[in-house]
Amino acid sequence: MAPTSGQAFGIDIGGTGIKGAIVDISTGKLATERRRIPTPQPSTPDAVAKVVAELVHGADWHGEVGATFPAVIKNGVARSAANVDPAWVGTDVDKLFTEVVGAGNEVVVLNDADAAGIAEARWGAAKGVNGVVIMLTFGTGIGSALLMNGTLVPNTELGHLELDGHDAETRAAASVRDEHGMSYKKWAQRVNRYMQHVERLFTPDLFVVGGGVSKNADKWVPLLELQTPVEPAQLLNDAGIVGAAMAAAERKGE
Repeated sequence: MAPTSGQAFGIDIGGTGIKGAIVDISTGKLATERRRIPTPQPSTPDAVAKVVAELVHGADWHGEVGATFPAVIKNGVARSAANVDPAWVGTDVDKLFTEVVGAGNEVVVLNDADAAGIAEARWGAAKGVNGVVIMLTFGTGIGSALLMNGTLVPNTELGHLELDGHDAETRAAASVRDEHGMSYKKWAQRVNRYMQHVERLFTPDLFVVGGGVSKNADKWVPLLELQTPVEPAQLLNDAGIVGAAMAAAERKGE
């Protein structure tokens, strides 16, 4: 379908599933039902690109497309590969997806946590917040997005800060809580230690915490002892799709 004013197509690529929908960028809401296709195994560039094309073509979409990717993305090129095939490193993801989607659809690719940060800044917990906002997503690892007055500073990878001699996400990711059967109280102590470290480095005006564990924010966020306000993410499972679509639409408007 041809885009109406204020729409873009968003795709969220994860280790187990790839989701896509048309987004109304004037409201941050999905304009169509979200479609999910399992991530191919192995998740090679060609295999994932075919799924991206299937989502866009299945929606009969012609217009701006944004896609998240679980990697450092610099100028459209993957510089790392988390939870996807190592063959992605060095791949021009923008170019690959644009070629397979075709039909005049230019695809903009960005890191998955960065996309979630954009979504929360435009339509979620950080809407209207000036200054420094840091979004942290707690899942298999820890993703991060840094925004200054709503402008993204990409590829921060704050989950890999060294803390007490460890890669921080190996101590405080949500997967660590699950793996060790930790209570929210015990896990929150680790999260608090990590977030205090980030706070000292960046002195943010707001933290936004996301990932699946944010649905139970009432069980651990009140236990944090920080100078900075902390808000649970609001867009949840739609954040990647919405943020990707917003990034595509905003690049067109530059």
